[in-house]
Amino acid sequence: MNKILLSTEQIYRGNLLLVNKDFPVKTSGEGGFVPVDSRFPEILIKSQAAKAFRWILEEIGGSNEIIPVSGYRPSAEQEKIYESSMEEYGELFTRKFVAKPYHSEHQTGLAIDLGEKKEHIDFICPDFPYRGICQQFRRRAAHYGFIQRYSEEKEAITGIAHEPWHFRYVGYPHSQIISKKGLAFEEYIAFLKRFSAHKKYVFQRKGQLPIHVFYVPADASGITAVSLPEQGVHEISGNNSDGFIVTHWPDGTIDFRR
Repeated sequence: MNKILLSTEQIYRGNLLLVNKDFPVKTSGEGGFVPVDSRFPEILIKSQAAKAFRWILEEIGGSNEIIPVSGYRPSAEQEKIYESSMEEYGELFTRKFVAKPYHSEHQTGLAIDLGEKKEHIDFICPDFPYRGICQQFRRRAAHYGFIQRYSEEKEAITGIAHEPWHFRYVGYPHSQIISKKGLAFEEYIAFLKRFSAHKKYVFQRKGQLPIHVFYVPADASGITAVSLPEQGVHEISGNNSDGFIVTHWPDGTIDFRR
């Protein structure tokens, strides 16, 4: 086994950060942003999320019909959007659709709002219907690491109203697990705490070795030791709260899409 040491700061880094009204952004995305599409150089997201987004559009042939509306937002921009929404639409609307500064997934660089191409696109609530090319994107999203973050049936859990246009990159296989189990991201982060290095969650893959996922609570000392198998490769993400999520590919190949 290989032992690695993780610092408290690493709790706030990675693809599986839970950001909501209870858990604010601590790192503002840490950089590493790229344009989600060369036609929209001002809309930035994390590089792996951008690759996954382009892979989906390429597969479904949606480049000319799906428009990226909003990606990474620094805190000042999120604050401006929040205040403008309060002035224009009022508190009730804003609380349903706009997160407070430091409580928005957009500040991680892992979230993107999408709209169906049309003459006018609403910045706060872009139209992304459950039909046509938009639905094709939605159906393929989990195969490439994305989830539709805010569904109507999970509103009481997420604290955000139904947003058909808002997608969050969590990476594969997490997107598939979340989708197949019908979980909100909050529920998934809680679900993973059932598993440990001694009792891993096993994600089965046809014709390939399974992927193992488990949770490691952060040590109160500020340094957490994690033992990992010598064979294969792994990814480690903080959960933005109290620990780390380890994803292990025994065959040594990380899948970014499936």
